[in-house]
Amino acid sequence: MTDYLKTFCFLFFFCALSSTSRAQIADSLKIGVGTVGTAASENYQPLWLVSNKFGTITDQKSDLSTHLRVTNRHRFGPHGKDSAAVYYVSYGFDLYNNDHFQKLFFEEGFVKAGYKNWQIRAGRFEEVTGDLDPELSSGSLGISGNSLPIPKVGFVVTDYTNVPFTHGWLQFKGQFSHGWFGNDRYMKDAFLHEKTLYLRFGKKKLKLYGGIQHFAEWGGRRGSLQLEKSWKGFIDVVLVKEVDDGSVGSAVMPNRPGDQRGLLEVGIVWENDQLILHGYNQTPFDSGLDIDFRNVDKLIGFSFVSKQKKTFIQKVTGEILYTKDMLSFVPPSGRQSYYNNGFYKTGWEYHNFIIGTPLFTNRARASHYFYAIKPYNWDAPDNTIEGNNNIINNRVVGGHLGLLYGIAPHLNTKTLVTFTRNYGTHAPGQFSPHKDQWYTLQQFSYTVPKGFHLSLGVGYDRGDLSKNVGVSFGIEKELSIRNK
Repeated sequence: MTDYLKTFCFLFFFCALSSTSRAQIADSLKIGVGTVGTAASENYQPLWLVSNKFGTITDQKSDLSTHLRVTNRHRFGPHGKDSAAVYYVSYGFDLYNNDHFQKLFFEEGFVKAGYKNWQIRAGRFEEVTGDLDPELSSGSLGISGNSLPIPKVGFVVTDYTNVPFTHGWLQFKGQFSHGWFGNDRYMKDAFLHEKTLYLRFGKKKLKLYGGIQHFAEWGGRRGSLQLEKSWKGFIDVVLVKEVDDGSVGSAVMPNRPGDQRGLLEVGIVWENDQLILHGYNQTPFDSGLDIDFRNVDKLIGFSFVSKQKKTFIQKVTGEILYTKDMLSFVPPSGRQSYYNNGFYKTGWEYHNFIIGTPLFTNRARASHYFYAIKPYNWDAPDNTIEGNNNIINNRVVGGHLGLLYGIAPHLNTKTLVTFTRNYGTHAPGQFSPHKDQWYTLQQFSYTVPKGFHLSLGVGYDRGDLSKNVGVSFGIEKELSIRNK
């Protein structure tokens, strides 16, 4: 513990001193240091005090999560109409210490270089996929910001960009990335493939958009078994080809390499000088069978954003999640189990946190609710780890409401209220009969002079799964040094 603290303090003071001495060459240097303390009535946290925080809060009775963030951005070339440089390079890191001072890790550590909306990037960085509000949404069905970011390299179009010859009526954005899952899972050293593509039509008040997100865990090794990880294997995953990657044998076909999943998203946006109205729909798929008009599973949302600076209500988001059906229209042998896989047994999880919606329940979280449920030890013998059994609750019906409002100058308040009816999986286990659960959060954020930010949160969960109350208190100081 002492060594971790010494390292943390050394890095903080070194970065602060070196950045100050070199301020004259920094374009946009920012240094932030802060801590969040959490405490709960049970031996774990209420859902909204630990979820969608990029894996930075431990799911324990009490803890401190302290971090040091240093970022910089250099601008080059002529400036556009909004005074933003055409070319830029940004880099930084966010170093965390938690788990009662026992764990030191980088939540972020990245380098990005770009031209307008076109960017190449490498490292670990915060990201949420989909056109929904990460501050108030329950979480994207793709990447929600619930888990620690997965390290990756790739290319991205960061915002909607005009398609040539369409006079601004058609725009697109997307990304293509390659990542590394590491060893804390059933299949060691597996790769992540990620790509998204969105199109938007309209350039006035009304805009319509649609897109696809595609993810795959592929390659990897388990004991003496090494799955396909060659360039050909990569192309097979990208093109979603039917091949044997070494996991099933050529006699078991059709088979697509790796553990593949994604979602389809459509939405509508109406905007004027006073407000933004946004409606969206995400439909998940874990195989090609899900891409069917009979698939009624979806996340439906609606949001309101005020563009008036002094308005009381700043944002409102309402969502309905329905994933109970889960391919009921196909024979049982062809049904999927969202976020699970029979061969890549960890599923859509990274370092014990679900990568997608936190309203699903993995074994790590369920171990707090049920005595008989224990998280898997991914280094244990194969016969002790079941496939399709790490995410034990993915048939969920629920409603979610998020509010962001200002009650005084420099004082903002966020409210989250969520109800879920949980049916487990196709084999419901502990979720039979279904379990009803409420998750709530009331949070206050206050900015004081000289760059200090204070936050206070109260989370309360109540229902068939848990009755738990928790509090969090955070303080952060940020220093910015800019050259014009």
